[in-house]
Amino acid sequence: QMSPNFATLAKIGSGLTVIVTAPGHEVDFVSRFFEGSIIVPEDPVTGSAHCTLIPYWSERLGKNKLNAYQISKRKGELWCENKEDRVLISGKAITYLKGEINI
Repeated sequence: QMSPNFATLAKIGSGLTVIVTAPGHEVDFVSRFFEGSIIVPEDPVTGSAHCTLIPYWSERLGKNKLNAYQISKRKGELWCENKEDRVLISGKAITYLKGEINI
């Protein structure tokens, strides 16, 4: 249980991120990801954050395959594997946006 102060996070400004984790009951660990932005103060499911969290929890729990749960408002479950120099992440997803980028 935690209630972040989004007004304080917004004052800190964009570019600063805060990741909070804890051991899980039905999963290996839970997390929340906050960014000092008024537009999107809490990211619903953050794959990039789990690229740093998985090696940490893998070492702490002594296993390479982990089940993680991001407890944002939208929530998301991730199945992850720590593989030496990389982290594999999978989970359910929906198409949010389709487009084309010209460089």
